Amino acid sequence: MRLQLGSFSVSASIGAMAEASRTFYTTLIPRFSQNPSELCRSSTSPAILRRNPIRCSISTTSNESTRTMVNQKIPWGCDVDSLENASALQKWLSESGLPPQKMAIERVEVGERGLVALKNIRKGENLLFVPPSLVITADSEWSCPEAGEVLKRNFVPDWPLIATYLISEASLMKSSRWSNYISALPRQPYSLLYWTRSELDTYLVASQIRERAIERITDVTGTYNDLRLKIFSKYPHLFPDKVFNMETFKWSFGILFSRLVRLPSMDGRVALVPWADMLNHSCEVDTFLDYDRVSKGVVFTTDRPYQPGEQVFISYGKKSNGELLLSYGFVPKEGTNPSDSVELSLSVNKSDICYKEKLEVLRKNGLSPSQRFPLQITGWPLELMAYAYLAVAPPNMSRLFEEMAAAASNKTTSKKDIRYPEIEEQALQFILDSCESSISKYTKFLQESGSVDLDVTSPKQINRKLFLKQLAVDLCTSERRILFRTQYILRRRLRSLRAGELRALRIFEGFGKLFK
Repeated sequence: MRLQLGSFSVSASIGAMAEASRTFYTTLIPRFSQNPSELCRSSTSPAILRRNPIRCSISTTSNESTRTMVNQKIPWGCDVDSLENASALQKWLSESGLPPQKMAIERVEVGERGLVALKNIRKGENLLFVPPSLVITADSEWSCPEAGEVLKRNFVPDWPLIATYLISEASLMKSSRWSNYISALPRQPYSLLYWTRSELDTYLVASQIRERAIERITDVTGTYNDLRLKIFSKYPHLFPDKVFNMETFKWSFGILFSRLVRLPSMDGRVALVPWADMLNHSCEVDTFLDYDRVSKGVVFTTDRPYQPGEQVFISYGKKSNGELLLSYGFVPKEGTNPSDSVELSLSVNKSDICYKEKLEVLRKNGLSPSQRFPLQITGWPLELMAYAYLAVAPPNMSRLFEEMAAAASNKTTSKKDIRYPEIEEQALQFILDSCESSISKYTKFLQESGSVDLDVTSPKQINRKLFLKQLAVDLCTSERRILFRTQYILRRRLRSLRAGELRALRIFEGFGKLFK
């Protein structure tokens, strides 16, 4: 990682986190094409493909319908903390080719249920060995082959294909070979997909994750509408509305966002890996699932030893607390996630005399007049500083606008570490103002969080609202901590700059008096 006075390059290793967060801004399904070469499998996880955006937003959903969707029960799966189907899952996996395991599913303190060591496990030991026959991919065999053929003829990408496959198999109940696996999946995944618009607006009002959640819900809604319009409505005997509807798609995408993994050694295929997806995340481990060509199974290599009774962890990736909440529905304890970050939004002022020129160079380099950048406890990306230079640059620096915009973009190979001493103070003050504006929003929410309205009739709803509120407080506390650190660094740098300017001014005045 390349650090410079609180800045880091997004092209460095920490940049993988920023790039992963940007993946979520893309949409889920392209326009259906008759040319398969137009579609490609993404190398990132989640493997989301671009399409022309669909004009469908959750903001158009009435409060009543949203409430109904939240309360509606999926007819398969189990409670998120239930072990009722765990023994049946383990038995089926063993009978279907899963080798003897050193772990078992149990209730745990972190994650409600997880895999716990039955025997001593050494550091560097390979575990799981889930065979490909027990892995769900886009090539898995359908119980209803005709439905699968229809989707593949229309070149549906992997994510929506697997989501539809999961619903199709789940609807068959005991008739599907995956019934024991599906019955052990949570009936309602912990995911921001299940937050209503009102809950997002109330609890995540200060966090940029709110916008990301709305984008994701809109993408899932748009994906379902595309499939319904272009495929489901044409084959109602294969895709009946009572099975393939918005609620079941929300469930299936919730499962994919929280459980689908990318396997680099299987050409980057995305897959659901039963048994392996019972492993919980820890910020303290750095081990991932992958396919082992020697053993011909999905494995992970432990990076620490485990004693019998200890929960075994993997890493879900170098994700911020907000990204973990977005996909998995949990927030690590404050200060425990070295990959934690918060997005800071910067905008070019529309009243800027050079607004049109700046807007042109921004768009040319794939940027917008309002851009979000990740801040970490260790600093901010060099791209953010370049964007700030452009935002405050006066007309007499117009010849440098293109250079600034190129440096602010992660889509170019231009030099990122640019310096303009004559406007550095203004650029730092611009970032500080945005930072402090964001801090004030977090502080207001945290101060008012004790007065959130919990007056509902259902005890379960009270528990749900308290739970969501606690998640939001934990997230906002961790994100504000990063903003406070950024504020401290910026103020210190500004004091240093201004002290240097003051010293230079006094020296200059001293020379003036000398010559007098």
